[in-house]
Amino acid sequence: MVTGILDYIWLVPALPLLGVLLNGAIALFCERPLLLAEAAHGDEGHGHGDAHGGHHAPAPYRKLVAFIGPAVVGAAFVVSVLAVLALAARPAHDRFFVQVLFPWIQAGGFSAPAALQLDPLSSVMILVVTGVGFLIHVYSAGYMSHEKAFARYFVYLNLFTFAMLTLVLGSNYLVMFVGWEGVGLCSYLLIGYWYEKKSASDAGKKAFIVNRIGDFGFMLGVFLIFWTFGTVNYTEVFAKVPLLSANGVLTTEIATAITLLLFVGAIGKSAQIPLYVWLPDAMEGPTPVSALIHAATMVTAGVYMVARSSSLFLLSPVSMGVVATVGAATAIFSATIGITQNDIKRVLAYSTVSQLGYMFLACGVGAFTAGIFHLMTHAFFKALLFLGSGSVIHALSGEQDMRKMGSLKKHLPITFTTMFIATLAIAGIPGLSGFFSKDEILWKAFSSEHGHIALWAVAALAAGITAFYMFRLVFLTFFGESRMEPEVEKHVHESPYSMTVPLMLLAVLSVVGGWIGIPEVLKGHNYFEEWLAPVFAQGAAGGHGAAGAHGAAHHPVALELGLMAGSVAVALCGIGLAYYLYRVRTNKPKEIAEAVPGLYDVVLNKYYVDEIYDFLFVRRIVNGSIVLWQAFDAAFIDGIVNGIAAAVRGAGDGVRRLQTGVVGNYAFSLLLGAVLLVGYILTR
Repeated sequence: MVTGILDYIWLVPALPLLGVLLNGAIALFCERPLLLAEAAHGDEGHGHGDAHGGHHAPAPYRKLVAFIGPAVVGAAFVVSVLAVLALAARPAHDRFFVQVLFPWIQAGGFSAPAALQLDPLSSVMILVVTGVGFLIHVYSAGYMSHEKAFARYFVYLNLFTFAMLTLVLGSNYLVMFVGWEGVGLCSYLLIGYWYEKKSASDAGKKAFIVNRIGDFGFMLGVFLIFWTFGTVNYTEVFAKVPLLSANGVLTTEIATAITLLLFVGAIGKSAQIPLYVWLPDAMEGPTPVSALIHAATMVTAGVYMVARSSSLFLLSPVSMGVVATVGAATAIFSATIGITQNDIKRVLAYSTVSQLGYMFLACGVGAFTAGIFHLMTHAFFKALLFLGSGSVIHALSGEQDMRKMGSLKKHLPITFTTMFIATLAIAGIPGLSGFFSKDEILWKAFSSEHGHIALWAVAALAAGITAFYMFRLVFLTFFGESRMEPEVEKHVHESPYSMTVPLMLLAVLSVVGGWIGIPEVLKGHNYFEEWLAPVFAQGAAGGHGAAGAHGAAHHPVALELGLMAGSVAVALCGIGLAYYLYRVRTNKPKEIAEAVPGLYDVVLNKYYVDEIYDFLFVRRIVNGSIVLWQAFDAAFIDGIVNGIAAAVRGAGDGVRRLQTGVVGNYAFSLLLGAVLLVGYILTR
């Protein structure tokens, strides 16, 4: 009976889609008429800030929406758990299940069915998406309770969950691409949820456009896969890799082209250099959106895609080097920006970009399991950090500037405790989930045949910086003297249970989530690596980083323990420096900023990357578009259309003059025609 649940795997994406339909009907027939009626009486009808939707008499449908939205995702999580248990009951070599829903694209010998694939890799992803997603949906019910467009919000949230589940469950690159584009659309809708606020609508458009740049590379990569393999189905593509490599069809150059094009898509979706600029601006959306899309799920799609394509990436040392280098560079680059940010959500945004860099670094050195492990643990503590920041913002009536906080520990005990646990986890303190996944990446960066000591050094430094700016956030927000406005401080209170219970559950996961991947050097057993081993078995021959900890076999245990202790020491140094600057010598940060004003301004302004992009690309495209519009569209295209219209109108005017209505004129015309006709016959 348990095994039979696999036949119902289609319910996992279908249930959130059902929520879209149900809440969509409520939004259309219940919510929209009320909003239109309010707008007719001069009410704006939309909130313009985080958790500031405007107060109003609650409508009965809102309770139904607040139930349906989380319930469908919770049900999908239950089905996911049962399906994964059924998969685990099978032998390790047989943990693979494909369900064809219906024929989709068939042309000649090419076939791409609408099919779902459940294996150890996709099982991890659906548990993260539905499990963390459910908690965020529950949190949203409380956090967004004052929003007037309440049903519309949950429609978008459920639609995103459906798209993300389609992405990770698809059995071929085309189904993945449908989900890939779906999450891109939903990110646009959710980031720009407060569309009447210009910064929010601009951020939504920015995310959409930047993602389209990456998606173009992803599409070209899929086209090249089809051209090379004749199929886009995962099982067929990966099964053909050894054969086509042996007979010279799949050369290193072709593999490099395919994987670099796929990685362009991953760079856009997972916010890596140079296409990371959309994610910090995406904080304009509601805080639960930041937690779901930009911490736990959507931005990890690129990491999932690279891990899914590990057999192809391992054929190209160039691509592996590019992935590792871009990941390491992004990790350190965005970490430095996080040091100077004052908006609590933007600190977390740059932290997300940095942690995604860690995941790509892992994939680039062949440690795909370590990358997915960090993806999972990061989902726990980063979702908690975002939701915790939302609780702070909720308590402070929308305030996000950490310079206007302080002393919140006594007012928000649950929020503080849970966020402190998440901060310890992301800093890599031993025993918490982030320590095990981060240390695995650092060890692989050093020990893997694809790794290098420089990659390890950059990643270790980024870890220290992460510990520094995350504890800076904690100290500025929860400790010290209150810097809140008196009127705001008067109303500070802990969030309701609908918001704090998800925080507590995520805090538990932030502690124990890494215990399934304790390395053998610490007398543990890496069950997570063992679970994913069959997925990366094909790539294991290409490098010991692909399937497990084989890299450790070539290095003494003392070295691994030493590097582990070193990384912990670096993190503790970061924490100690943050404590010194923001608890002991609180005037010191200002003195440092004044001592190096140029450097401080550069980092504070995010290295002026947005301004550079605006000058090099945005302005050029806009100005070029104006020229094309005026010279080509208005003058040439419109000129042709208007010219033809003028010619037809002129001909019509000429013909109209012949239609006088005088019978004599018509008789004369007939006579003239007869004479001309007879003359033509005689002269011929």
